[in-house]
Amino acid sequence: MAYIRKIRQLVGHQPLIMTSASGALVNEQEAVLLQERADTGDWGFPGGYMEFGETFEQTVVREFKEDAGIAVEPQRLLKILDHDTYTYPNGDVVQPVNAFYLVRRTTARQYPIKPSETVRTRYFGLHESPHFFNQQHAEMWAVLKEYLTNR
Repeated sequence: MAYIRKIRQLVGHQPLIMTSASGALVNEQEAVLLQERADTGDWGFPGGYMEFGETFEQTVVREFKEDAGIAVEPQRLLKILDHDTYTYPNGDVVQPVNAFYLVRRTTARQYPIKPSETVRTRYFGLHESPHFFNQQHAEMWAVLKEYLTNR
């Protein structure tokens, strides 16, 4: 976050292209873990923006631990999403370029989550339709459903 804060101090709410990574953790019942976001109250896949020097894979591992309290490793890149824009409640405008991964839990240990980012986490069945944070997360949901149906 320090990297993004520094950029925003320089450019204010100007539109930025931001790189991010998100992950889909699927349990044995093929339900998907989502986070209820603290900033909007909507649902989304755990993930977030890269810090300078990180790879997409390192980002999804770090962000998943911060957002969901779970250590994961990427298993498969499902899609790069890059065509949406989003305006945050504070007025920041972004075009997020997101690497969306299928991830696997690496330990049963639960880590503390960042309450400034996550209210709670919950597994959703593929037939459910939570209210997503933005269009990109809704598209990731569709990508995951298609992948799980056709594998």
